[in-house]
Amino acid sequence: MKIAVDAMGGDHAPAVVVKGVEQARDQWPDLEFVLFGDVAQVKPLIKDEQRLTLVQSNSVITNEDEPVKAVRSKKDSSMVMAAQAVKNGAADAIFSMGNTGALLATGIFVIGRIKGIDRPALMPTLPSVDPDKVVNLLDAGANAESKPNYLEQWALMGSIYARDIRGIKEPRIALLNNGTEYDKGDSLHQEVYQRLQANPNLNFVGNVEAGNLLNDQADVIVSDGFTGNAVLKATEGMASLLMKQIKHALLNNGTKVKLGAALIKPAFGDIKNRFSTSANGGAVLLGVNAPVVKTHGGSDEGAVVSTIGQIREMLRKQTIHQVIEYLQTNPIK
Repeated sequence: MKIAVDAMGGDHAPAVVVKGVEQARDQWPDLEFVLFGDVAQVKPLIKDEQRLTLVQSNSVITNEDEPVKAVRSKKDSSMVMAAQAVKNGAADAIFSMGNTGALLATGIFVIGRIKGIDRPALMPTLPSVDPDKVVNLLDAGANAESKPNYLEQWALMGSIYARDIRGIKEPRIALLNNGTEYDKGDSLHQEVYQRLQANPNLNFVGNVEAGNLLNDQADVIVSDGFTGNAVLKATEGMASLLMKQIKHALLNNGTKVKLGAALIKPAFGDIKNRFSTSANGGAVLLGVNAPVVKTHGGSDEGAVVSTIGQIREMLRKQTIHQVIEYLQTNPIK
């Protein structure tokens, strides 16, 4: 299995990318990597070139670039060249820590949509109140506008992913809505509710409100892209704010409180790790013809390793192929 890597994407590229790729290479002997980037910067960072191939790219798509324009104009960038390798069959999947919008555009315009999927969706993995479980949310921002059939397609892909990659026999699928009753929401959400309930291949458990996103009420939560992105950003922002406020309170309320903080430090470390990008893997662009997965640009090498492990499982279980096979006999319109 060969993974194309955008070695120049991310806040700490290429150092963090190379370090994570080498750790993943050492952990999984069945993986090979093609690193696209500035060879003069990347090669000195590599300790062992076993199962690593370097390919020169002459430009980089930055976070300041307009995504679609950059994908079209910077064909010699590390991200676009990595995607082109997947399209041409020289690699099986792409990993990047770069510009999210550009990677979405690259997946759609270079690698291409699965036949029968109208709009691909971005799906991150989030922690759950149960420390042994996580929840997948899609769409988390690939689409500003949605139609009922889009959400039904996303529910199907999310269900296949949760079954194959997370090992859940019958994943619980829920619809993100402004109430739990079946008739809640606008006309879009009411129709989606009926579609998901009527689909015999989905274990649909009903609506879930944003306040219960992480409360283990479902394994996969489906949303229109605008709402999903807003809820995701609000959840991430609140988690970050709470951790900062707790730290501030523990360190600025006298000696006794500081002593107590020292005693409970391991517990807060566990909570921080559960919400870290390293623990939960990357966000998957579901609906394109190969695994396209990214992790946060500011992540460390641990996130690179966990995300590559995620890609490896998708390739081993042929998750994308299963979506293609299903849609050939069960088109969703």
